[in-house]
Amino acid sequence: MEALRMKELFTQFFTWSTLANIVDILVVWYFLYRLIMLLRGTKAVQLFRGILVIVVIRLIAWGAQLRAVSFILDQIISWSVVAIVIIFQPEIRRGLEHLGRGGLFSYGAESQHDTGKRLVEQLDQAIQYMSKRRIGALITIQMNTGLEEYIETGIPIDAEVSGALLINTFIPNTPLHDGAVIIRDNRIAVAAAYLPLSESNAIPKSLGTRHRAAVGISEVTDAVTVVVSEETGGVTITNNSHLMIDLSREDYLAFLTAQLVPAEDEEKHNPIRDFILGVNRKGARK
Repeated sequence: MEALRMKELFTQFFTWSTLANIVDILVVWYFLYRLIMLLRGTKAVQLFRGILVIVVIRLIAWGAQLRAVSFILDQIISWSVVAIVIIFQPEIRRGLEHLGRGGLFSYGAESQHDTGKRLVEQLDQAIQYMSKRRIGALITIQMNTGLEEYIETGIPIDAEVSGALLINTFIPNTPLHDGAVIIRDNRIAVAAAYLPLSESNAIPKSLGTRHRAAVGISEVTDAVTVVVSEETGGVTITNNSHLMIDLSREDYLAFLTAQLVPAEDEEKHNPIRDFILGVNRKGARK
């Protein structure tokens, strides 16, 4: 009898409607998560907090029956959709660009593993050249947290990452050498960008402004930042508030590879793209 009752409960719970509701909730939470990750590290975070404050005040006004306040907030909320599109235009555009780059039907592009490997090779070329000649450099690589707030302070480049371009950017007494180069989506987004300076007392006094900026950005984002010292030629990397000073070539290559080069078996597969590539390969063999 008990087994029959459990079977009935199981049958009632695991229906198509229940499964659809679970999938619906998971999809909504996923998009909320991606939205939060997209807004992190941008000025839009403050605006988003302001919207949450308005919503909370509206709920309080509704509970306390404050009719005038409720009416004003209702008008604000009713026009908020248009306002959000205008205010968050850069973030919406960036999100659509990410969606386009990772679309269902895109195929034939270089794998993430190969792209990351090439990025590390170009960084190594630039680091080795500048380190030997004691050319100061500050290179920040965006990871998951957006760096739009800091990208806005720089001079737009939007170029493929190359060792030669990085070296030329940091040559002393050139217009772009002062400040940080920010790399986003394996492209040089800007040069001469300003990064927040850390106030930490744990930073050695011998380190200069570049190192404080590198630690500062690591305190508020998950970016990987490479510093080449102008005084000693030493290579320093910061990430998640960690400061790794005077790394050898083997050490910084191992760290950059671990952070920027995904393992080939960890790459996300696109079933539609894989199907199209499979058909193309079969056609080529024929």
